[in-house]
Amino acid sequence: MSKAIPKFLLPCGLLMLTMAVSPALAQTGSGSARSLAQIFDAAWQRQPEAKTAELRREVAEARRQTTESWTVEPPSLELSSKSDRLLRNDGNREYVAGVAIPLWLPGERARAGALAEAESRAVASRISAAQLRTAAAVREAWWNWQRARGERQLASERLANAQRITEDVRRRVKAGDLSRADQHQADGALAGAEAAQAEAESNLLATTRQLYALAGMAPDETAADTPEPMPKLERDAAVGEATHPGLAALHDRAEIARRSADLASVQTRNNPELLLATTRERGNFDDSYSQTLTFGVRIPFGSESRSRVKNGLARAEALEAEDQLRLERERLLADVDAAEARVKAARSQLAAADKRARLAGESRGFFEKSFRMGETDLPTRLRIELEAAEATKQASRARIELAAAISGLRQTLGIIPDQK
Repeated sequence: MSKAIPKFLLPCGLLMLTMAVSPALAQTGSGSARSLAQIFDAAWQRQPEAKTAELRREVAEARRQTTESWTVEPPSLELSSKSDRLLRNDGNREYVAGVAIPLWLPGERARAGALAEAESRAVASRISAAQLRTAAAVREAWWNWQRARGERQLASERLANAQRITEDVRRRVKAGDLSRADQHQADGALAGAEAAQAEAESNLLATTRQLYALAGMAPDETAADTPEPMPKLERDAAVGEATHPGLAALHDRAEIARRSADLASVQTRNNPELLLATTRERGNFDDSYSQTLTFGVRIPFGSESRSRVKNGLARAEALEAEDQLRLERERLLADVDAAEARVKAARSQLAAADKRARLAGESRGFFEKSFRMGETDLPTRLRIELEAAEATKQASRARIELAAAISGLRQTLGIIPDQK
């Protein structure tokens, strides 16, 4: 059988936990944020995709510029010298200077340009998709913190009410109006409130740490728990490649795969080269140098198996991306329906919880007055107090759950926190 914790140790334990939590909260960061959008902005700046976004744009622009060139690659210079100096040394000399210019295959330049344009668009959609993933993590951590903060506030109010009742009971026990058993019941209720307060402080610290790990800054205790605005986008219009970042990224990926397949269909061989060379030579010391000009074309032979491999892989990637896009669109449509249902249910729950909290608060006032007048016993007074606390807690949770449901709907529609 477990032993009960002495009541004189509970306040000390609560004080020790509070002292441990407060410095930790103070050390979570030099800055603080009061809104979900501020937390998101800070979290996004810490993401690898945000730090490399500009570099990826520059790479995509450079790749696009290469397709505007008249040659596949920069020309190469060829220099050579031939003589008989180490053998007979009769004066035979030959010097060659030439340039090799790689040429586009028929249709290759246009298809390479289309692929570069698709890759440039994919950079922006990839960044937007990364922002949406960051927003999902931030939203989850933000509303967990709001829940923990609400729980801590309600636990503090419950503790204050329990202390007030305990003091009232203690005075009445001294006056002989109540028994020692009533004193033990009041002390037990106070101990329960202290334990709930300690647990709420611990949960608040854990959720604060989660937000700090994401954003590098702690949320402000005065941050509002108001919900994000209800989205104005319609279901079918929102879940499309033009509006949803996740679908846009998949669409651009599929477009890159299709363009790659088109490019592979014409890259059936290595690129031909245009050769321009000049030669200066003589046969022996008595001959004068002669100058010749060489013009030629190098045309590599094609490989059907090699071309088939490249083309097949590109088309397989295109089909896979298109199927993923279709499945993701269907999943998002189902998620939007579920999110809208959660918002509707959360509104109904909030209305019922507010009504219950209002009625429980009025009942608590009635029984508090009757207890002071000696018309109600202590167990009934403690039960009514606990019911009122639970009703208030349920209403607070319902308010946070409605805000979280609206936030989840915006997340499903692909709206990041700083958008209207």
